[in-house]
Amino acid sequence: MQKKYHIYLDDYERRIMVNCLSEGKHSDPVDEILLKVIDAPTKKIKVIHKEG
Repeated sequence: MQKKYHIYLDDYERRIMVNCLSEGKHSDPVDEILLKVIDAPTKKIKVIHKEG
């Protein structure tokens, strides 16, 4: 089974990611956010899947 990771970004970080990646701008701000994600501690959370 492959592990899944969830990344939680605030509104500002999310806008930077979407705008830079969709408009082909310089990726320096995206690189900063990715470094933050790489260095972030992991937390175990319980995920409940509901069908319907």
